[in-house]
Amino acid sequence: MNQSTERNDLAGYACTSAASRGRKHPEEHRDNRPAFERDRDRIIHCAAFRRLEYKTQVFVNHEGDYYRTRLTHSLEVAQIGRAIARKLRLNEELTEALALSHDLGHTPFGHTGETVLNKLMQGFGGFEHNMQSFRVVEELEERYPGFNGLNLTWEVREGIIKHSTPYDAASEIMAEFLPGTVPSIEGQIINYADEIAYNNHDIDDGLKSGYITLDMLEQVDLWREVCSSVRKKHPAIDDKRLVYQTISALIGLLITDICTTSSANIEKLGIVSLDDLRCQNRTVVHFADDITEQNLALKSFLFQNLYRHYKVDKMRVKAEIFITRLFETYLHYPNLLPPKYQLRLERFGLHRVVCDYIAGMTDRFALDEYKRLFEPYERV
Repeated sequence: MNQSTERNDLAGYACTSAASRGRKHPEEHRDNRPAFERDRDRIIHCAAFRRLEYKTQVFVNHEGDYYRTRLTHSLEVAQIGRAIARKLRLNEELTEALALSHDLGHTPFGHTGETVLNKLMQGFGGFEHNMQSFRVVEELEERYPGFNGLNLTWEVREGIIKHSTPYDAASEIMAEFLPGTVPSIEGQIINYADEIAYNNHDIDDGLKSGYITLDMLEQVDLWREVCSSVRKKHPAIDDKRLVYQTISALIGLLITDICTTSSANIEKLGIVSLDDLRCQNRTVVHFADDITEQNLALKSFLFQNLYRHYKVDKMRVKAEIFITRLFETYLHYPNLLPPKYQLRLERFGLHRVVCDYIAGMTDRFALDEYKRLFEPYERV
């Protein structure tokens, strides 16, 4: 395959389409796009990616059009991931594919949905959204003749299965992906691009909602230092622009730090090829120690003041009720499942099929389905 459209200045430790371990199912392609670019495009066009538009980040979809969703979050992760990959001379298309796919398996109602489904699936394999993302691209998408899933390259599939929790996957699944070894550097980037995106943009959403304030953020060293530098540069700036400029500067600071620290790690360990990385088997992407400490303080602040705000908790309680009641109802009445899900019952079992169906729902669809099932005057 002609790989001429892939960058020719990638570092020796970057993944390349030409050296990919390939796809599970052989295919004939209509054009000569590099393999990771093709994977990125397949992810963007799949149904699970479109549904992220109406899946919660922090605020449930009906609470306002301004707030981040899983879709806008994924786009922000991709932007940050590409910025890091470019500076480290890594494969930007692979990084982007991993960023855009990392939340494909997320439930409605954010992490509440994940927690509830995991509890309901105890004894039946549990539930974890990274594993569900893998399941989406391996099995649940139905777009191509001859196989289920998206038939992504080995490198993208490895990055998905090892995102955040690289050793938690079932052993029979992990066996294909160099078990016990770190993912590619492109794969390592996504954990931090994800964190940079949600920390900073949850600040924006939290301020917009009024659940946190600028005065409260002054408690956070990292925010206070960056905000002070913005004020010094723009003394007459209003609060709205101050927030945008501080968030932008903070994202830039974190990207620069992670690139500087990671480059130093790569050089120190003598990593000049992907094989060197696998042999060293050490994570090379992370923040410097002082930034790590400050970032943890920011995460703690958001947890205490935003994610556990009493109004967010009210929606969390409602979401637990919605998901639990839907799950139990489909278990008792599997004939209520759409026909294509009923066809999967023999292969995957009732609990897993119900779990797949609910995990794939958007916030809006789950709320509407709840009304259709339990409100007497709602049309079905």
